[in-house]
Amino acid sequence: MTPVRSLARAMLSGIFVVSGYRNLRNPGRLAVAAKPVTDKVAPMLKKAHPNFPTETETLIRLNAAVQVGAGLMLATGRFSRPAALVLAGTLVPVTVAGHPFWNNDDPIAKNNNEIHTLKNLGLFGGLLLAATDTGGKPGIRWRTGHRIGHSRRSMQRAVRTARREARIAVRSAATARRLPG
Repeated sequence: MTPVRSLARAMLSGIFVVSGYRNLRNPGRLAVAAKPVTDKVAPMLKKAHPNFPTETETLIRLNAAVQVGAGLMLATGRFSRPAALVLAGTLVPVTVAGHPFWNNDDPIAKNNNEIHTLKNLGLFGGLLLAATDTGGKPGIRWRTGHRIGHSRRSMQRAVRTARREARIAVRSAATARRLPG
C-alpha cells in the first residue's frame, strides 16, 4: 500500500474510531436523538432476529463498536474495502438520527445540521471510493475475466494440439499400412 493510501485511510477512519469510542463509553448522550430512529428500526430487527436487542442505548453501543472495529480495519489496511462499506452503512442511521435538519425550525440549528449532513455525505463518498480502491492492483472483475480468457486460450491450444496429433497418427497409420510387411 502506498504512503498516500495509508495516510488517507487513516485520516478517513479517524472520525469513526474517535466518535465510536466516545459513543461506546457514553451512549446516553445520544439516546434522545436516536430514539425516534431506533423505534422505527426495532420492529424490523425483531422480525429478522427475535433475540436481537432493540434498546436505544444498546443499538448506539453496537453501532459505535462497529465503527471502532471497522475504522481500525480501514486505518490498518486489513479488509479495508469491506470495512469501508460497513462504515458507510453506519453513517446512514447516524445522519438520520443525529442531524435531521428537515425537522429543525431554528435557522441556526437547521444550518448546523445541514452542514453535518453534508459532511457525512462527503465521508460517505470517501468511503465509497475506499471501498472500490484496489490499491493499484487489478480488481476481481478484471482478474476473473483475465483468468477466463487465459483458460479459454489454453483450451484452444489443447484442442489444436490434439487435432495435430490425431492427423499425425492418421498419417502414421496410413504409412504403416502401405509398408510391406
